[in-house]
Amino acid sequence: MAKVIVVGGGAAGLVAAWRASSLGHQVQLLEANGRLGVKLRISGGGKCNITHAGSPRALLEAFPQPQARFLRPSLLAFDNQAVLELLRREGVDTYSRDNGRIFPLDRPGSAGAVVAAFESLVRRAGVEVRTGARVGALQGQAPQLESLLVDGAPMTGEVFILATGGASYPETGTRGEVLGWLRNLGVPVRSWFPALAPIPLQRPRPAWEGVSLRDGELRLAAGAEGRRLSVHRGDVVFTKAGVSGPAALELSQAAERARRDGAAWLTYASVLDPPESVDAALQEAQRSNPRLLAATWLQRHLPERLVAPLMEASGLERSLMLKDLPKAGRRALVALVTALPLGEPQPVPLARGEVAAGGVDLLAVDPRTMAIRGWDNLRVCGELLDVDGPVGGYNLQAAFSTGFAAGSI
Repeated sequence: MAKVIVVGGGAAGLVAAWRASSLGHQVQLLEANGRLGVKLRISGGGKCNITHAGSPRALLEAFPQPQARFLRPSLLAFDNQAVLELLRREGVDTYSRDNGRIFPLDRPGSAGAVVAAFESLVRRAGVEVRTGARVGALQGQAPQLESLLVDGAPMTGEVFILATGGASYPETGTRGEVLGWLRNLGVPVRSWFPALAPIPLQRPRPAWEGVSLRDGELRLAAGAEGRRLSVHRGDVVFTKAGVSGPAALELSQAAERARRDGAAWLTYASVLDPPESVDAALQEAQRSNPRLLAATWLQRHLPERLVAPLMEASGLERSLMLKDLPKAGRRALVALVTALPLGEPQPVPLARGEVAAGGVDLLAVDPRTMAIRGWDNLRVCGELLDVDGPVGGYNLQAAFSTGFAAGSI
């Protein structure tokens, strides 16, 4: 039996502590906040998107290939069905939405019910839980970590599991400072980078706050006339500062990289047909329904709140009928529905991402055990790893699976 110290009481740390204690080890779980699972409680807007439906293979296909290869052993050992069965036994029933995202049954505090279930598992397994315990340093050198500095005092153990999270939502305690400590110990790491975050715009539209663009594509180019860099299908919602929603979150990492490279430009296509086809359809509408208002045609493709300001910006009267629509006006309408300009992004905030890209280099970690190569007693799991999957429960599943692997001592 080993003395195991788990640092971080989030998704990965809770599973790691439960697993290690279930295998007979003496486990202490340290959490800097006053309660466990703070970030887990706010995930999915407080509803907690636990995982994603589908086979392990389908889940892995959602991650970039190097990340999928790394996650394969841990996901096969503790997959989405294992997570859901564990929760079911604790009284948390779940359902899958049409898009495959799995949530607890809708009720007040459903995310809290997930945290309570894991906390119950941890405490029943005999884990000693210490909240309000902030780690200030890692002490030792390869191949042995000797101790942690906890609230100014050293704490020794035989195995250390770091599950401290990334650098997003620092108010939940995930400040990302552990990455610097690991770098100082010679562990290969990748600096934190914004991911799955809202995208601020150089020219925000606060008057459009709350308006959603649906069922289209958010497109990123290297400048207004530059080549296309990335595309994501999905909804976008305007905020006071820019855009959010599934498509914006997915494209945020690429948008920030393009911005740092010197040229980034965003558009949204509400209609995915080629502009030439849309133009031909609009000309046909001019012939078949000449008295139709141009504003009515535009409203078929874009939210009503945007029609008046967009027509005004295009120099078109709202009372204009299709029969009176000039060629330049027709092209302007086509452009609005096939490539609505959102403009240049501002710096994407690291702190507001659902996850942060970066973390411990995956090549430095054994994917079966989460042990850092070259270290006998140091393991990492969860968002501290350089893993950043898409929106939809994938990242929480990665945290659960890698936590299980790290705790399998």
